[in-house]
Amino acid sequence: MTTFLKITLELLEGFGKTCEIFFVTLALALPLGLVIAFGSMCRLRPVRAVVRAIVWVVRGTPLMLQIIVVFYGPSLIFGVYGFDRELAAIVAFVINYACYFSEIYRGGIQSVPVGQREAGQVLGMSKTQIFFRVTFMQMIKRIVAPMSNEIITLVKDTSLVRVISVVEIIMVAETSMRKGLIWPLFYTGVFYLLFVGLLTLLFRYAEKKLEYIKI
Repeated sequence: MTTFLKITLELLEGFGKTCEIFFVTLALALPLGLVIAFGSMCRLRPVRAVVRAIVWVVRGTPLMLQIIVVFYGPSLIFGVYGFDRELAAIVAFVINYACYFSEIYRGGIQSVPVGQREAGQVLGMSKTQIFFRVTFMQMIKRIVAPMSNEIITLVKDTSLVRVISVVEIIMVAETSMRKGLIWPLFYTGVFYLLFVGLLTLLFRYAEKKLEYIKI
């Protein structure tokens, strides 16, 4: 087996871990972000204040710090050991990105004219019906661009998990560097570019499909 093929297979294995963290984070953070957005808009001031404080702390501190705290915190604070490294990374990623997504959701929801929601109330629609039939689709169209930026950033942020020794693609490349090879580090860029390129095409397709919604 040639060196190139061997390193390619190793990078593919590391990239598989990158994709796993990405998709699990996305699947959990998207719905959680909507829940947090509702909390930040809650009419109950204490609830709104607590949720906004959490979002402020999460958005105001580095993701790398949050990963370290989630992994080492249980053992240092509560004496609980054996926390899975990958699980800790995913928990930190989900909390972090859910808070960022929540602000995008909130902006999208609040950008829908109040008059449209009031019109729904006049027609006798419930709050749930107004949200899903009036607000939701308009919100989706408004947030596609900012959401795509965050999701693409998530692809690259997955490399931060190596801070707690989760083996992802860049960590594999760094191992090759210790053997005197520099090209695997640049080779990882190809994987990221292809992945981000695919996501960019998907978001463009989504924007095109949503053109029929007038806002």
